[in-house]
Amino acid sequence: MPQYLIEREIAGAGQMTGEQLRDASKHSNAVLKELGPDIEWVQSYVAGDKIYCVYNAPSEQLIREHAAKSGFPANKITPVGAVINPATGQ
Repeated sequence: MPQYLIEREIAGAGQMTGEQLRDASKHSNAVLKELGPDIEWVQSYVAGDKIYCVYNAPSEQLIREHAAKSGFPANKITPVGAVINPATGQ
């Protein structure tokens, strides 16, 4: 299944409390459940005023649908071409 990197511009994201992040995660999970098994949230990184999310989905359109229903913006969606890590260079 294709993997995507989603950039979400959310003012104050880096100052969100653990409880706020947990509530946002619960809300996102509820929308994902509604959309069905074809879309999967892998992981997110909170940095400054942005949240970078990794999703598996068959199409960019399904990610946009999740963004619209959840209220979390998807300012930029980029297909992942490859994944590397330190072990790649060994």
